[in-house]
Amino acid sequence: MSRKIMIVDPEKCTGCRTCELVCSVKHNGVSAPSLARIHIVKWDNEGFYIPMHCQHCKDAPCMAVCPNDAIYRDEEMDSVRIDHDLCIGCKMCVSACPFGAMGWNPKRGRVFKCDLCHGDPQCVRFCDIKAVDYVETSKLQNERMREAAENYAELVRRYAR
Repeated sequence: MSRKIMIVDPEKCTGCRTCELVCSVKHNGVSAPSLARIHIVKWDNEGFYIPMHCQHCKDAPCMAVCPNDAIYRDEEMDSVRIDHDLCIGCKMCVSACPFGAMGWNPKRGRVFKCDLCHGDPQCVRFCDIKAVDYVETSKLQNERMREAAENYAELVRRYAR
């Protein structure tokens, strides 16, 4: 079975925030970027923007700190999911995520994160310039993604100073 992952190309991102709007409408029925599962981190003076979303980590910190095992790995999609029937709303996962990808919806009283729109990420669908994309992996692509991740980390270090 072929695996797909969401990738980011920060050099393409214009900071338009369409991904945030589409995501919040898809998941909440309202245009509210604070409820989006993807967020644009902006360095306006430099004109540099990074779409940040759940990385579906292999050793997910959010999963590790969940006291009720409400966060789990969906093996079929190879993604990290939340079982809201088990979630007690302690928000430990929100604190643990190093990417700031977990959110809290006070109206619903529950945490949220990217669920890849169950295989059809709407942020990808509406990003015309493909700053975010959902692609199949392969050994060759894995090597390219490793290089891209290293470049991405270097860009973040450079602009975070």
